[in-house]
Amino acid sequence: MAAEPANTSCETTTHEDETVLAEVSRPTTDPRGVVVLAHGAGGNRHAVILRSVAEALCAQGVVVARIDLPYRRRRPKGPPSPSTAAADRAGIVAACATFRDEAGGGPLIVGGHSYGGRQASMAVAEDPELADGLLLTSYPLHPPGKPDRLRTEHLPSVRIPTVIVHGSTDPFATTAELADAVELIPAPTRIVEIDKVGHNLNPDRKPTAELTAEAVMDFLLVRP
Repeated sequence: MAAEPANTSCETTTHEDETVLAEVSRPTTDPRGVVVLAHGAGGNRHAVILRSVAEALCAQGVVVARIDLPYRRRRPKGPPSPSTAAADRAGIVAACATFRDEAGGGPLIVGGHSYGGRQASMAVAEDPELADGLLLTSYPLHPPGKPDRLRTEHLPSVRIPTVIVHGSTDPFATTAELADAVELIPAPTRIVEIDKVGHNLNPDRKPTAELTAEAVMDFLLVRP
């Protein structure tokens, strides 16, 4: 089932409390589900890829919360530290708890771009009840040029349906490497490859957001 034509109006507001800072896009119709997205290592909740995906999903009737991870709330610039990764996962867990009730009876999907997606995947590996589906854009399978340093240890514990959006020239994973890694996930998976783009997925020049939304609606938000 492909996504229906995008025709739902959306309103975006800022949510901020002690544990969660997010831009929340809500459809003006009854929601079909909710998606919580975390940004990459160098970004924040305003990243172009997150905004583009949020717009495309909200137009299909989905509430989307783009969150700032805890390390970004502590400082406006700079990469995350491995020593605080657990705190970033805790921030994702808190966001899921905050927005789950907005799903309108539909599923809650969690994920994010690059580092944010990796932390979301680790969070659902630690707690399979955290979300109903996982959305990863540009999963950082290994550091560029270091294919021996695979970030796959937790993937066998990911037990919810997963969509991975991948650029065909992404230096963090070749298409073949990603396909092999996805085989480790004991749940239904779908890879959406965007041709001739790298890690940023070029949502301003490619139909990345539209293809991502279509996969989410078709694979993660469907109900029997």
